[in-house]
Amino acid sequence: MTQQSPPSPSPSPPRRRTPPPPHQYVEVNCRSSGKTRRFAAGTDAGFAVALINRKLKGTAVVASHIEAVKDGEEPIAFGPKSLLANFGDGWVLQTVTLTHLSSEVGNGQFQHMAKQTPGLVSGVPDPARKVSNPISFVYLVKIMFALILIFVLGAVFTLFLDNLPDFILFLKSII
Repeated sequence: MTQQSPPSPSPSPPRRRTPPPPHQYVEVNCRSSGKTRRFAAGTDAGFAVALINRKLKGTAVVASHIEAVKDGEEPIAFGPKSLLANFGDGWVLQTVTLTHLSSEVGNGQFQHMAKQTPGLVSGVPDPARKVSNPISFVYLVKIMFALILIFVLGAVFTLFLDNLPDFILFLKSII
């Protein structure tokens, strides 16, 4: 009798090196403050701009939107509902302010266009809208109406107080 050796187990497949997981966050450079903010991958660009603007101190210019830039490439702008993403080596996400845009565009055409559009990103305060025209025709009419109402109420109370002693005597005579 010949002895049969048990079948040898099949060799295990060679282990493949799995690439490291992609970053779970993206970094956005704030051009106003010089700080880098981290956001979860897939965050809305409008939310990121609003959060960056909220953390800015009073002297810094607020951001209007975020764009990805790389030397020698056309910038990629993120809209308010766009999801933030890392485009790979050399691409950097950074905020853009109206002052940066107007300095990059040499003529005054952009400044005129920026004044026509009230806000570049919904939910983000526009620097030009912070100081609105406080004096309007409706505002003046409301103030005049309030002043007239104050004088009318003052006159009614004055007449009431002047005639109060006579009114009290009249009530006593009836009772």
